Amino acid sequence: MTSAPDPIALGALAQAVAREAGVLLMERLPGTREVDTKTSPVDVVTEVDRASEALIVARILEARPDDGFLGEEGADMPSRTGVRWIIDPIDGTVNYLYRRPAFAVCIAAEVDGQIVAGVVYNPFLDELFAATLGQGATLNGVPIHVSTEARLAHALCGTGFDYRAEGRRVQATVLSRVIHEVRDIRREGSAALDLCAVACGRLDVYYERGVHLWDVAAAGLILREAGGRAEPLTGEPFSDGDTWLGTNAALYLDFRALIGGASGLDAPSKC
Repeated sequence: MTSAPDPIALGALAQAVAREAGVLLMERLPGTREVDTKTSPVDVVTEVDRASEALIVARILEARPDDGFLGEEGADMPSRTGVRWIIDPIDGTVNYLYRRPAFAVCIAAEVDGQIVAGVVYNPFLDELFAATLGQGATLNGVPIHVSTEARLAHALCGTGFDYRAEGRRVQATVLSRVIHEVRDIRREGSAALDLCAVACGRLDVYYERGVHLWDVAAAGLILREAGGRAEPLTGEPFSDGDTWLGTNAALYLDFRALIGGASGLDAPSKC
């Protein structure tokens, strides 16, 4: 009888592999990079995105050859163990191209459909956010927690924007309604790092329309384990393109209502 995967061991593997991928990113940072586009001329992918994902998949397969994968740059393998790894090899690729210090390697371990371990590693700042289901969240090994801010008008809010022009027009309308209700808006350029910022109190709330599973799988667990909420606005099971919310516990209901109203959506009844 095969024993159930150990989330702590999966998390330790994710941390080691994320750090190795981070070394690759920093080694390639000063060099010339080939750039392709994906959904629009401003949605870029570099040769380093592909190299990072290839390294991550190879290292995990060395340790766990029967696991499955879902990666932003094309890794897609079925699992024979119940474990699937969800990978964003560089979240914040545009920042990476411009040498802005807000990009990260994201690795999540999913067991039978539930995220049980997650790592978001920013190699530029050498900051490693990590969480294991039920074990809390850490930054470089030190426990982290969300803020206790309960006043929406005092909340510092993170967000991001679509790469497509039509999506940005919709987001600009939502932003124009949100900005008057919060302390201020910050735009980091990495959904994963924004969620981790909420997890450690650098932001109070975050929302973004159009995220993908690899953007939020690891960071969402980190935020939840830090005492916050991270989930789709609708409250329904996640699908690509949803509006994603990340908040501290005190602001969740008010912020969900604000974003739902600004987006023209009824706030879900789920609490």
